[in-house]
Amino acid sequence: MTASQRRIKILLGKPGLDGHDQGAKVVARAMMDAGFEVIYTGLRQTPEQIARIALEEDVDVISLSSMAGSHLPFCRKLKPLLEASGLNDKLWVIGGNLPAQDHDALRELGFKGIFPSGSKLDAICDYIRKEVK
Repeated sequence: MTASQRRIKILLGKPGLDGHDQGAKVVARAMMDAGFEVIYTGLRQTPEQIARIALEEDVDVISLSSMAGSHLPFCRKLKPLLEASGLNDKLWVIGGNLPAQDHDALRELGFKGIFPSGSKLDAICDYIRKEVK
């Protein structure tokens, strides 16, 4: 069964000590309204927790919401854990307070979708639909 024949399953994680979750909740609601199945981790997740949940839940998309500025160190720790769990073929996306100068580094780490604060909810959902096969 392809993703187009079933609901796309998305993990939405809040990494590290970031205590800002309003935006993540808005995005999670928009994703659910768009027909996606969303697993929201809640606040203060470790890279190990994100990788474990993504593997256990067999998600199609691993998405992070980061507002605290620790996205690069967190993603550098998360990447090898996702790879070790065989999750390289999943779509990795990140949104939040992501300065433009960090976008290339995030792409090099494997995050294909980068959605800075203010990104349109429809654009995020459309991107996921287009990228998940």
